[in-house]
Parts: sequence; structure tokens; C-alpha cells
Amino acid sequence: MNVHEISSLLDKLRETNPLVHNITNVVVTNFTANGLLSIGASPVMAYAREEVSDMAKIAGALVLNIGTLTAEEVESMLIAGRSANEHGVPVIFDPVGAGATPYRTETAKRLLNDLDISIVRGNAAEIANAGDLSWQIKGVDTGEAQGNPIEMGIKVAKKLNTTIVITGKQDVITDGQTTYIMNNGHPYLTKVTGAGCLLTSVIGAFSALEKDPIKAAVAALVVYGVAAEIAAEAASDKGPGLFQSEFLNALHKVGTQDIEKYASFEKMI
Repeated sequence: MNVHEISSLLDKLRETNPLVHNITNVVVTNFTANGLLSIGASPVMAYAREEVSDMAKIAGALVLNIGTLTAEEVESMLIAGRSANEHGVPVIFDPVGAGATPYRTETAKRLLNDLDISIVRGNAAEIANAGDLSWQIKGVDTGEAQGNPIEMGIKVAKKLNTTIVITGKQDVITDGQTTYIMNNGHPYLTKVTGAGCLLTSVIGAFSALEKDPIKAAVAALVVYGVAAEIAAEAASDKGPGLFQSEFLNALHKVGTQDIEKYASFEKMI
């Protein structure tokens, strides 16, 4: 994967406006929709079990996020996921808070077991707990470092037979065989509610265009991280409030020159 391929995928995304079906949490719905619109995708938030099957099958990607769980929402996720699997639509999963409560953890494991998930995106604790490994978590935030996220991600990817994206100070993308280390981003992202959730949906937007989950994830994280750096520079020291609005602007404007200038990632050998 190189910067030319990433730029080409971003151009294609903006030309085709892929439909991304999100079943996400109530805290981040508006920010997620605006972020997807800014980058060039077409978001839809459809939750009713009566329509999610029909919506999922016409989408370019389905994004499932368990941030604010209800039994009805879980049922809708399963219905939508089965429809997406049947119609060849990639499913992207965000196991928000996995490990915080038994219900949340078991729901994450159920979705991973019952559905064919293309990519799982979360912090180290969420990924570890979704993969039935031990890692401290507080609410929906990861605890102190307890091990090597790279080794853990590879292990979980092999166990779940999927592509894993671990986000933190340094991001990791792996399918158990191929692994990338991603270096773009800015600490302000940790101060904006829903920044991780939006990233999961942006990964979904790129997955609608690129069948290789690794390539889709690498492109999404580079574009997202570069946009964050541009936004942080525009916001200067004024704080996360201005950063949030500048970030939406940056997602809209980020282009080939920015990617070539700022992209920072490496493939592990």
C-alpha cells in the first residue's frame, strides 16, 4: 500500500459517494453522519428491525457499533449483519467498551461469532476482550498498557479470522499475516466524543470501495490521521472545541498533496 493508492481511493470515494449503513450509538450519531458527509460518503442511520435487512443489502458497507446497547438494537444488528453477509456487503464492527460489563462483552463475542466481520476497530482493551484476552478497561476507555498491542492484535486477528485495527498512541492494522504500524493523528482526537466511532465508519466507507480489508483500513487511517493533524494545526492551542469543527473541514479538504506530505506508516516485515 502506498500514498498513490491511498489518494486514488480517496478520489474514488468522493466520486462515488458510497452508502454507509450505520447502526451506531446515540452519543455519536450526528458527528458520525457529518464526518461521513465531509469526507464524501453517504451516511444512513437505520435501526428498525423492520428495515435493516433491506438497507444493509443496498449499502456499500455496514457499520455496527455497540456504544449504547439495547436488546432491540442487538437484534437489528444481527438481522442487518446476516443480510450484509448474504449480499456480499462488508461488515465493520466497533466493540465499544467490550470488557467493561459481562453483557457488553458477550454481545461483542456473539456478533463476532454469528456474523462474518471484515474489520474490527477498537482500542487495545476492547480488541483484547472481544478476542477473549485479558486487558484492563475503564468504562469505554482502555486501561494502562499491559502488553504489546501488536502481538495481541496479531493473536486476535488469527483467532477471529478477521482484520483488526487497534487505535491508540500508535495504531496497528493486522490480519494476522500482514501488519501495518500507523503514525498519523493527534491527541485532540481523544478529547472529542465519537472520534473513534467516526473512524470506524470511515473505514466502512473505504471498505465499500476496496475489497482488501488491510488496504481499506490503511487508507482510512492515513486520511483520517492526516486530517486530524491539519485540523490541530488550524485550531492551534484553542482546544478540542475548535478542533472538532476544523476536523470536519479537514476531512472535506484533505487531498493528494496533504497525503504525500504527512502520511506516516510502515509495513512490518
